[in-house]
Amino acid sequence: MLLTINGADYEVEAPEDMPLLWVLRDLLDIKGPKFGCGVAACGSCTVLVDGEPVRSCSYPASAVEGEVTTIEGIAQGDVLHRVQEAWIEHNVPQCGYCQSGQILAAVALLEQTPRPTDEDIDLAMTNLCRCGTYPRIRAAIKTASGQEG
Repeated sequence: MLLTINGADYEVEAPEDMPLLWVLRDLLDIKGPKFGCGVAACGSCTVLVDGEPVRSCSYPASAVEGEVTTIEGIAQGDVLHRVQEAWIEHNVPQCGYCQSGQILAAVALLEQTPRPTDEDIDLAMTNLCRCGTYPRIRAAIKTASGQEG
């Protein structure tokens, strides 16, 4: 199968039911998406498929239609994405394990809702953070949206 990931094309030989996460991590050595729960509940494996967040641990690579974006693909060279900058400004990560998925979910939210309310953020950000950084995540999303965070 041919996959476009972070702007590059990859020809991949994988079983039809292989989750996208394993194609990314094991076959293509793209390590940003993390394995967390394996049942699409925690979101540490979140990537974007044509701008929509998907849980790659339970999303077959063969089902991908469109471009995949991982955390490695959102910065422009040395210039971080505005969500990454806001994450740094608010010192969001603690252990950091879930952060690539959190950031991609926030990127997708801001693409669809440029100035989200607290309720918008709560509805969109369903990824789990065992460190409990939710207040910092909300503040970073507000800052990235140009609102006071």
